[in-house]
Amino acid sequence: MPRFFFDTYDGEKLIPDDVGLELESLEVAKTEAQKCLPEMAKDALPDDNHRTFVVNVRDEAGKVMLRMALSLVIEEGAVDDQPVE
Repeated sequence: MPRFFFDTYDGEKLIPDDVGLELESLEVAKTEAQKCLPEMAKDALPDDNHRTFVVNVRDEAGKVMLRMALSLVIEEGAVDDQPVE
C-alpha cells in the first residue's frame, strides 16, 4: 500500500508529516485530508478575521499530490445577506 504524508499549515505554522499513513489510494488520502481541516479550524481560532488552513498530501517520493484548503472568514458589523465567495 502506498504511504501518504499530510503536511498542515494553520496560517501561522507549517507542520510537516514525517510518519505518514499507508492508504489504499489518493482518493482515500483525500478523504483523510478533508477530515483534518475542520479539526484544524476548531483548534486554532483566528486572532484576526481571516485564516486559511491548508493540508498538502505528499507521496513517498515527496511530490505534492493534493492540496486542500479551508478558509475561515469572520465579518463584523452590518453584513449583507449575500454569501462570501
